[in-house]
Amino acid sequence: MKIPVYIISGFLGSGKTTILLNLLEECKKNNRRPGIILNELGEENVEGHLFKEQNIQELLNGCICCSIQEDLKKTLDYFANETEKNHIDILFIEGTGVANPIEIEEVLLSPKYLAIFQLQSMISLVDVSNYLEYQSIFSTTAEVRKLLREQISSATIVLLNKIDLVDDKILSKVQKKINDQVKPLAPIITTTFGKVAIQELLKKRYNVFHIANPEMPANASCSLYGSSCNHNHSHKNNHFSINALKIDKPPAMNKGKLEKWLKKIPGNILLRGKGIIKIEGKSGLFSFQYSSGKLAIQKINNELDNQLTIILVGSQLNKDEILVSFNKTFAINK
Repeated sequence: MKIPVYIISGFLGSGKTTILLNLLEECKKNNRRPGIILNELGEENVEGHLFKEQNIQELLNGCICCSIQEDLKKTLDYFANETEKNHIDILFIEGTGVANPIEIEEVLLSPKYLAIFQLQSMISLVDVSNYLEYQSIFSTTAEVRKLLREQISSATIVLLNKIDLVDDKILSKVQKKINDQVKPLAPIITTTFGKVAIQELLKKRYNVFHIANPEMPANASCSLYGSSCNHNHSHKNNHFSINALKIDKPPAMNKGKLEKWLKKIPGNILLRGKGIIKIEGKSGLFSFQYSSGKLAIQKINNELDNQLTIILVGSQLNKDEILVSFNKTFAINK
């Protein structure tokens, strides 16, 4: 029996990890054994504490749709090898926020993996609070705009997340733009905090019948929903201007000062920030998430194996300028 696979995509800070955690909770309720492939652009997964005791394979410091695609294949081989340690009955793949899901799809549809895995759905998340800004030629690069279109147009289900952060007028504008890009029959669901009926996410929405039918036209759809075939396209790195940098062992921080600093990061565009930090005047460790211009901080219950670190992802970030700004803001003598 083939292992069902779900690809979770969406731009930086759109809420992919929240959706993944909800899916894992459903697996736990139904005694399913999930496997997870988690990809990060940075050198470290600062959200590892969220996946304790999970069968997870981390692909770090690169994107599985291009620079470390061979690592993706090796990881699929790992889960394909039926042993007691890695036996799974469902697989979730969460790419980086700048991963092109089409190229992850292509790996899964190669003859070797098509015999073992069955792609069920390509779930794409959209942060409605930032979407219109990301579409502007004045605030993002052409690479970012192209990537957003590919994440949406390849999806078999689209989740418009963070609708609580926008008014009806903005939401309507986003929906209109999304409608022009999404596959004809792919549902578009609005949500807050990734709250979506799990069965909607787990539905089989993907169809690869044409692969087993050589009489089908060469330009037939890769999925059930029309649009042109995504295969045999040229592989291009659509996010060469997006980079990640790491700040090790930051000092105890003031939340307000951290938020102000993140909003004034030198360089071009800060798209995402996250990490493990200490807060001034409080004991223990905290995880922080920064996206949509907002900072969220949460206490970490299990502090074992967590190192103090900050990961920043953005477009053409200047590492030297950022480190100088960081050291000056938080009074670090170098």
